[in-house]
Amino acid sequence: MRRTFNQLGAWLYRAMPGLGQRWAKRFQVQAVAAQIPWTPLHGTLAQQRISLITTGGVHLRTDPVFDMHDPHGDPNFRLIPATASPNDLMITHDYYDHRDADRDINIVLPISHFQQLAARGTIQSLGPCYSFMGHITDEHIETLIKQTAPTIARNLREAGVTAAVLTPA
Repeated sequence: MRRTFNQLGAWLYRAMPGLGQRWAKRFQVQAVAAQIPWTPLHGTLAQQRISLITTGGVHLRTDPVFDMHDPHGDPNFRLIPATASPNDLMITHDYYDHRDADRDINIVLPISHFQQLAARGTIQSLGPCYSFMGHITDEHIETLIKQTAPTIARNLREAGVTAAVLTPA
């Protein structure tokens, strides 16, 4: 029932953008004076092993779907091999309209484009890619920060990834 409610909400906000904008204002984050963590790129693009990371709910068709029944989201991730074909991938996410991305996954996870960049030598290689489900709230935020993110950071380091491209959905 909750999933149907979420899908109806996504449809309603798409049909009436003004309603969606008013709803989104409830969640606007106040600016906080903080230093943005930044690591400069060392070397040329051709020397970079790049990973793609998305919050679009993308996963292999053979993987378990993201939990859309938990009202606080799913703080877990899905590993997407650098060799995955767009046909191997699907989206499980009820909080945005992904009909276009269902037709071309590269809209939210430009895996084909980065595979081509690697094949041409524009980048050294495409590393393992990771997907989260956006819309994480309440107790799952702590899980995301203290467990999920550190695990992915370790995995990226171990895979020799030198840069990441983040793609929100």
